[in-house]
Amino acid sequence: MPSSKALTIFDWLLRILVAVILLQTLFFKFTGARESVYIFSTLGAEPWGRIGSGVVELIAAILLLVPRTAALGALLTAGVATGAILSHITKLGIKLPAVDDHGELFALGVTVLVGSLIVLYLRRTQIPVVGPILFSQTS
Repeated sequence: MPSSKALTIFDWLLRILVAVILLQTLFFKFTGARESVYIFSTLGAEPWGRIGSGVVELIAAILLLVPRTAALGALLTAGVATGAILSHITKLGIKLPAVDDHGELFALGVTVLVGSLIVLYLRRTQIPVVGPILFSQTS
């Protein structure tokens, strides 16, 4: 957990930013918006992949906003964002011209990944199972 007031504020702002990005994408996933349907159809995971990833992102966003579970939320978010980025790199492309995306979704994925990794670093001692073992501070 961040120790200084500035780090605490930074941690909160970053967690809120990442959670807001995750939450705003839920509308598109849960309503079957053209972009989401295109992405998950291209990946061969429509509709269950779209709905399932939306549920996971909702859980991750909630966990991020609760200080006690923020490390777990950041870990889950990093996994989801990594999957999204790899999907863009391997199958979708950075830009999705079929849905008038100019790389914005890819950029959001990178932002979410970087943000979640920073939160994980700030809360490294709270990472479930391995955090206390790997990052415990001995005096």
